[in-house]
Amino acid sequence: MTFYFSAYSTPLLFGFVQAWVYAILLWVRGYREERLSDKLLGWVLVGCALNIWEYMLGFGGIEILWRELEFFPRSLGYLFPVLCYFYLRSQFNTGFLFTRRDLWHAVPFLIFVVYHISVFAMGHDAVIRWEETVHHPYHIADIEFGAGIVIDLLYLYWSLQLYREYRAWIKTQFSETDSISFRWFRNFLIALTITSVFSFLMTMLSLTLGLNFFQDWWDELFEVVLIYYLSINGYTQAQSVRRLTFHSPPSAESEPLDIAVTARSLPGVSTIKKVSTLGLQSAELVAPAISDELLRLRDKLMNYMSREKPYLEPELSLADLARRLHTNPAILSQVINTGLGKNFNDFVNEYRVEAFKEQVRNPANTHLSFLGIALDCGFNSKATFNRAFRKCTGQAPGEFLSTQKLPP
Repeated sequence: MTFYFSAYSTPLLFGFVQAWVYAILLWVRGYREERLSDKLLGWVLVGCALNIWEYMLGFGGIEILWRELEFFPRSLGYLFPVLCYFYLRSQFNTGFLFTRRDLWHAVPFLIFVVYHISVFAMGHDAVIRWEETVHHPYHIADIEFGAGIVIDLLYLYWSLQLYREYRAWIKTQFSETDSISFRWFRNFLIALTITSVFSFLMTMLSLTLGLNFFQDWWDELFEVVLIYYLSINGYTQAQSVRRLTFHSPPSAESEPLDIAVTARSLPGVSTIKKVSTLGLQSAELVAPAISDELLRLRDKLMNYMSREKPYLEPELSLADLARRLHTNPAILSQVINTGLGKNFNDFVNEYRVEAFKEQVRNPANTHLSFLGIALDCGFNSKATFNRAFRKCTGQAPGEFLSTQKLPP
């Protein structure tokens, strides 16, 4: 078989090779560093490669997929969005491992594969008859196409939901979140969404206008751009030195109005029931009252922060602070959230901002830049400092200092 290089086949060939090269690099690194996320990203790239190889071979003059392999599964199909979703989960939880309960995610793909291989095994002529008498007349092809769209949308929604939950979680666990915010994955999801929408629009145009392969080529080229973006950025994505253990919280179940609802379920908090009757239009929820035990722990925490200044450590986490106070992270998080009304990230950054304001007023520090003082106060980047300072004071650092009278 001879592959013909042209303006149509060559870009697709480059993207195909790019995907496989980086998939192998990711698999090797994932095996060497025992990182499941790298292995899954490698399979995501393989899925992208298999999405374009039909057009790549067709434009290259190789028609084996339409002759000898007609009806044989030629892509990861329904498994592709599943891989993207589990890649996200493995990034957020370094200890994530597949269990039997995860097998159901592969069921649609397995049904698709069994169906196509069963028909393919009947032989080429039988496949052609099956397509003409069953597959297309009974709209099985349309059902497969529609199911693919539903699965793509479903896993995209779950991935975005998981990402939002993770971003909220890290603010309760770490004082520095930029290095573990995984903005790369947000961009990854955006890129996948744009590519999927563009591919869908091209498919609709092709079906409506009867476009030929040369006119219906642009979404394949778009997939090549996606491959280069995912492979280069995904491989160079900085990995957190922390062992993240995020688990998506279970979905909350709504409680009937006539059932008592607790305001907090963690130990140490007095909860007051929300009661409603048929004669009342609304129910009043009384805020939870913090117990004496947690009040003592709150005072101990405040004294420790003022005395030991742990906030000066950029990598300070909730678990670190809980260990030093001889308590567990759940109780300490409860003290900060309920007793102080803020999350861990904001709690620590407020101390850092106050330390910055104190240091910047010191005449001995006039030779230091804002960033230099901010780094000394526990911030790890200019962006984090500016964001935290504006959140705490409502002003940018420069605006704040312009209102201050510095000592001579």
